[in-house]
Amino acid sequence: MTPTTPTAALVARDWAEIQERMLVPLYEAVYDRLELGPGDRLLGLDCGAGLALLLAAGRGARVTGVEPRPELRALARERVLEVATAPPRPAGDPYDVLTAFAPEPDALAAALPVVGRGAAVVLADWGPPERCTVPALPGGGPVPRDLDALVERAGLVPDGSGRVFCPFGYADTESAVRGLLSSGLYDLADPAQTEKELTEALHPYERADGSVWLPNIFRYVIARTE
Repeated sequence: MTPTTPTAALVARDWAEIQERMLVPLYEAVYDRLELGPGDRLLGLDCGAGLALLLAAGRGARVTGVEPRPELRALARERVLEVATAPPRPAGDPYDVLTAFAPEPDALAAALPVVGRGAAVVLADWGPPERCTVPALPGGGPVPRDLDALVERAGLVPDGSGRVFCPFGYADTESAVRGLLSSGLYDLADPAQTEKELTEALHPYERADGSVWLPNIFRYVIARTE
């Protein structure tokens, strides 16, 4: 692929069109565990382009997203989703499910006041490094957060956890590089160098037909508000 400097809009589009769907097994496993359905009110933090919200809405849940990045927020709104820049207070019943599939402590703390007592709070992130094949480069890579520490720090009550197999599959190396660069894992200060290093790191995962297959494990924890 020819290295170029990606704009924020192009990176967001690559996330929506290539990378976001790689996390569908995680989203579905969480919703199955919660038995998410009609009557549930879900608030999704850092919802990206909104695919996780769409899946929840497809189960009958009423969904609202929070996405601070304007390019991703615009894509989520193209999907006719309600997406705000900060956690909005619900007009009716409080949210009873809060999801943070890439949890940040400050964002989590800001959202907790708008969810109800006993609400389910789901945090998720990368699993053990030895179970993830997405390349780690000098410019970044998967670094799992300590989800249990986040639960404790937020004053939540643990209520279970799980692991989900999320393989990242791409038609070719170019798609893999574009998808991974859109994930926020890597420093894009020097995109040409990062693209070069990432392309080289993906060679061991190329298949005979040119596709790229990266097996990964993600972990989620469920907690409850008091």
